[in-house]
Amino acid sequence: MSTADAMYQAATGKGARGATLDLRAVTFFDSAAIHALIRLAERYPDAFEVIPSAPVRRVLDISGLSTQPWLVQGEPG
Repeated sequence: MSTADAMYQAATGKGARGATLDLRAVTFFDSAAIHALIRLAERYPDAFEVIPSAPVRRVLDISGLSTQPWLVQGEPG
């Protein structure tokens, strides 16, 4: 919760037209972080992707977001 807004702010810096979030090192992901991802997906509908860690993927699976087009499946190429 304490870093969700910072994540959002970092991804929406001046002039940003899209965002790729590499979350492979993230071990804890909560509803505030999910909300930030949804806001980013709305802001960048065609230029947003998330590379999740196993814990992040698990939370997204549980929350019903595992099939979103912005979620990278498997290891990024």
